[in-house]
Amino acid sequence: MRNKNLTDSLAVPFRLALIMWSVYFTEIVFHLNLGFLGVWPREYFGLIGIITAPMIHGNSLHLLSNTIPLLFLGSTLFLFYQRIAGKVFFLCYIITGMLVWLFGRPTFHIGASGVIYGLAFFLIFFGFFRKDIRSLFISIVMVIFYGGLIYGILPNQAGISWESHLFGSLVGATAALYYGKVRKVSL
Repeated sequence: MRNKNLTDSLAVPFRLALIMWSVYFTEIVFHLNLGFLGVWPREYFGLIGIITAPMIHGNSLHLLSNTIPLLFLGSTLFLFYQRIAGKVFFLCYIITGMLVWLFGRPTFHIGASGVIYGLAFFLIFFGFFRKDIRSLFISIVMVIFYGGLIYGILPNQAGISWESHLFGSLVGATAALYYGKVRKVSL
């Protein structure tokens, strides 16, 4: 298997970011509010949000604040851990949405921050569970850049889905534990 370069590692996160921006511009151009496509917990119509919520954003600041970390964290994941990156990305996307649907407050949860928290916590914890030099270095860099995310898992701001943050964090940390300890995968 060939090593992926930076361009290849950007493919998945870039595609998701492109969809996010396309959806946002579609909302603006056609004067739509697609917030109803977010996760609405424990209601059947809210199940669609497990797939669509990460693509929906409330405003341009929300979109931009999700785009930059998505590209950075996603490309880091796919660059350094290509064998498990797709699985980890999938878990952070789908399982986070499912947990928000099961346990979140009854409101629409939108945005990609659950995925971002999942990726960040995976990258933070994976090196500590795996215990190899490269992974530990990546973990330390992630703690320096994204260690402050820990405050986002607390319900401290109205209108912010702290549940997405919390469940994304749990999914990312659990994936790190699983792939770092339980399955000694070759990266």
